[in-house]
Amino acid sequence: MKNAFKDTLKAGRPQIGLWLGLANSYSAELLAGAGFDWLLIDGEHAPNNVQTVLTQLQAIAPYPSQPVVRPSWNDPVQIKQLLDVGAQTLLIPMVQNADEARNAVAATRYPPAGIRGVGSALARASRWNRIPDYLHQANDAMCVLVQIETREAMSNLASILDVDGIDGVFIGPADLSADMGFAGNPQHPEVQAAIENAIVQIRAAGKAPGILMANEALAKRYLELGALFVAVGVDTTLLARGAEALAARFGVEKNLSGASGVY
Repeated sequence: MKNAFKDTLKAGRPQIGLWLGLANSYSAELLAGAGFDWLLIDGEHAPNNVQTVLTQLQAIAPYPSQPVVRPSWNDPVQIKQLLDVGAQTLLIPMVQNADEARNAVAATRYPPAGIRGVGSALARASRWNRIPDYLHQANDAMCVLVQIETREAMSNLASILDVDGIDGVFIGPADLSADMGFAGNPQHPEVQAAIENAIVQIRAAGKAPGILMANEALAKRYLELGALFVAVGVDTTLLARGAEALAARFGVEKNLSGASGVY
């Protein structure tokens, strides 16, 4: 079994991604052909469930883009279901400390290394037991990325990085800036200093740093600092702003005033 996303992280090659929030397999396939290295299927803030994640995984599968799935929480039952439908790389939100990081890793591993329930006869991941020796290969194919999004998590970063099985650490700029008292302003100098220091620390520990940043200059800055998986846009934002810009060129005014947003 292979996990191309994980292998590329281990090789130290940067990967550029796009966030998927439309929760739709048709748009997921459309964007899978756009050339991004990875696509994040968001189960935390987008209206996804196991079934919609499954159809998006199926839609992306024929393309080179690699799917990353974010569950709504660090929940072993939800993680088990996502793995069974074929997710190999998970982005676990709001991890605050090493114990929570260890729990995330354990949820992705079959016993005795972890607590993932065995149901491969029912699982797309094993191709319904058509992959020889799946139960003994699956653990090594799992890629676990944890999100640090608060001052508490930042203070525990060193111990999180020591957890076996953590492949990467993703910095959540929106929640981090809010927790630091600068909601909606991840570009505040104090937030930027925290992000940059974390990227350097994560890379120095031999893990892959990641982030979502639609500001092109900042995204490139993070890549220069050593970030290895960087999402540079969100499908909902691209669609909304693109449609608004087209309407504006023909003199159509928006009914809603523009709101501030991180992405």
